[in-house]
Amino acid sequence: MTMFAVIVAGGKGTRLASRTGGLPKPLVEILGKPLLGYQLELLAEFGVRKVAILCGFGAAAIAEFCGDGSRWGLDLECIEESRPLGTAGAVISALDRLPSRFLVLYGDTMVNVDLRRMLEAHRSSHADCTLFLHPNDHPQDSDLVETNDAGEIVAFHPYPHPAGACLPNQVNAALYVVEAHALRGFEMPDHPLDFGKHVFPALLAKGAKLHGYVSPEYIKDAGTPERLDRVSDDLRRGVVERSRLDRPQPAVFLDRDGTINEEVSYIRSPEELLLIPGAAQAIRLLRREGFRIVVVTNQPVVARGECTFEGLAQIHNHLQMELSREGAYVDAIYVCPHHPHSGYDGEVKELKFECDCRKPQIGLVRRAAADLNIDLARSWFIGDATSDIQTAKNAGMGSILVETGVAGRDHRFAAEPDYSFPDLLGAAEFLAGHKASPPVGGASNRSGEYDSKVGC
Repeated sequence: MTMFAVIVAGGKGTRLASRTGGLPKPLVEILGKPLLGYQLELLAEFGVRKVAILCGFGAAAIAEFCGDGSRWGLDLECIEESRPLGTAGAVISALDRLPSRFLVLYGDTMVNVDLRRMLEAHRSSHADCTLFLHPNDHPQDSDLVETNDAGEIVAFHPYPHPAGACLPNQVNAALYVVEAHALRGFEMPDHPLDFGKHVFPALLAKGAKLHGYVSPEYIKDAGTPERLDRVSDDLRRGVVERSRLDRPQPAVFLDRDGTINEEVSYIRSPEELLLIPGAAQAIRLLRREGFRIVVVTNQPVVARGECTFEGLAQIHNHLQMELSREGAYVDAIYVCPHHPHSGYDGEVKELKFECDCRKPQIGLVRRAAADLNIDLARSWFIGDATSDIQTAKNAGMGSILVETGVAGRDHRFAAEPDYSFPDLLGAAEFLAGHKASPPVGGASNRSGEYDSKVGC
């Protein structure tokens, strides 16, 4: 990939002043290396050859650190703004010096993303701009972005949000692919111009095609002492390194009803979804252990005509918001809306057929594995029904039955779990505490007692 990148680095870094020693934010050290150095290494690794750094405060220090970029194999230029222009304003003011397509990064973020995959998604979408979106553990105080099933951005939801709103946990993470033509014609106002607050909403209103690239990869703002410490800890523990989608990772697949939330026959509205105590803590723990977290759920309520796809999206937005209140989130939710049996009043006939995605079929598992580069041989499926255990067997994963929900009493499949635990938290503590790998061979039908039979 030959690509041009722009790093917006004009902020004063007032909130980080206690750590920077008078240097601009991009030069703050993280484990002995300036933050900007990590970004330039990433760009070079993915074939970017030309970089423009748009500087403001501390421009001379940034220029001195970067030189001509040759030590990274880059052709690098520092461009100093005459006054604070904002993230978008700085880019628009330099537009005549930029190519027809370019990446945009913010200089105060730690980034570890498979840029080839993101660029390919942008090309395939034929979008004017592609925004990197990801879930986080505090969507309540984040600017959120809503997309449709095709990944097209349909709305921006800036913070603060209305009380009780069921919004998607898709946060604008400040990494973009931009077609230069989309920015031409913007007039610079007297105030700084921001991509998220001003430019992207205006483009959407004008009918521009904006694509949301949703990924669990690592992007975090390091612009305050607290955030800097968190990024440093993540880097030290290997979280940053293993997050990238070109590196296969283990995952924990979770059933929804009876595993994460209380078992209710056919949840039809957000208000009916109640978390099982300890579920959010379990997901936090599994994430800290380095697992990708994926929900796979059969929802025939859609085929039955009792809930629309839009209604189901609201339910899952509510699920993510409820988890985030306890500092947890899942990377993705995959749904089978089909049902094989027809002949019911109000059913959606086009959804009534045998499919390859209804558990224990593994179509959704395979899709998640491709989307998130999951190593199924190192992954687990946790659920409360025998269909979940059979799904695990069919996909070659380890299986854990939780004794919430139906607790395996559905007896629809003969599959036996490798382990069983009282709830999701118990399963998560086992996986974390015993560093367990999925067993090779058949199921062992072991209970969740921490004795010599388990976790050895």
